[in-house]
Amino acid sequence: MGFTDIPITVIRKTYTAADKLIAFADTNALLADCDQFQRPFIHFWTTSQPTLILGINDRHLPKLTAGLQYLVRQNYDYFLRNSGGLAVISDPGVLNISLFVPDHQQKLTVDAAYEIIAGLMRSTFPTFNLDTYEVINSYCPGKYDLSVNGQKIAGIAQRRSKGAVALMLYLSVTGNQDERSEIVSEFYHAGAAYSQNQWSFPQVDKSVMTTVSDLGFAALDLSTVERAFLTAVSHRGMSLDLDGSHQLLRSETYLDLQKKQLRKIQLRNQQLPII
Repeated sequence: MGFTDIPITVIRKTYTAADKLIAFADTNALLADCDQFQRPFIHFWTTSQPTLILGINDRHLPKLTAGLQYLVRQNYDYFLRNSGGLAVISDPGVLNISLFVPDHQQKLTVDAAYEIIAGLMRSTFPTFNLDTYEVINSYCPGKYDLSVNGQKIAGIAQRRSKGAVALMLYLSVTGNQDERSEIVSEFYHAGAAYSQNQWSFPQVDKSVMTTVSDLGFAALDLSTVERAFLTAVSHRGMSLDLDGSHQLLRSETYLDLQKKQLRKIQLRNQQLPII
C-alpha cells in the first residue's frame, strides 16, 4: 500500500564542496514545497568528497575547534546541518535518500513514518534480514538504525512541518566503513567529547558498522541501489515522475524557497569556529 496517489518526483544531485550547504537547503525547500502543494518527492544525493556533516549537538563539543582541525588534516570537509543531533559522514560511497510524504490528511505518527522508509529498504534488499533498533556504538545512533547481523548500514532521521514529513536516510553502500567510523571517533576524541557529561556522544566502535558492498554485493553501486529503491516504491502501487525534477528545480517558486533556506543554513554555519 502506498502513501500517495500523486506521481513522486525523483531528484538526483551530487553536491560539491562549493555548494555543500545547498544539500540541506534543498531538503528544507522540498519539505516546504511538499507541505504547501501536497506533492511527494524522492531526493537521492551524495557529496563529491568526504564530508563530515555535524549535527546540532556537535556544536557543544568542548574543543570543537580541535575536532574541526583534525578533519581538515584528514582532508575531510564539514558543515553543520539543521537536523539530527550527531555527526554522520557523506562521501561518494554513501547514498542519501530523502523521502517527502504529504501529510495533511494522514497525520502519520513518528513510528509509522519511519516504517514507511524502513519497509521500502526491506523491499530494496529482499535478501537481507534488516533489523530496526538503535546500534549503540555506531555514529549518530537512533531508534530506527538499519542493521544486518548486528552491523549498521543506515541511519534514519525525520523532519516535520504542519502538513508534510521528510524521512532522511543515509546508506553506506561502498567504501571503507572502518575508516569512516575511525574519522568520527577521532573527531570526538579531538573535540574532548567525553570530558563532559552534559551532552552524550557515542563511543564509536567500527565493528558495529558495515556497507552493503561488504555484505556480499561487491559490484554494487549507488545507481543500482537507486533503481532498486524506485522499484520498491513502484511495487507499492505508486507512480514515479522521472522527468519533472528539472522544471521543478528551475522554477521561480522553488528557487525562492531554496534561497530562503540556504540563507538559514549559512547563518547556522557561521556559528562554527573559523579554521
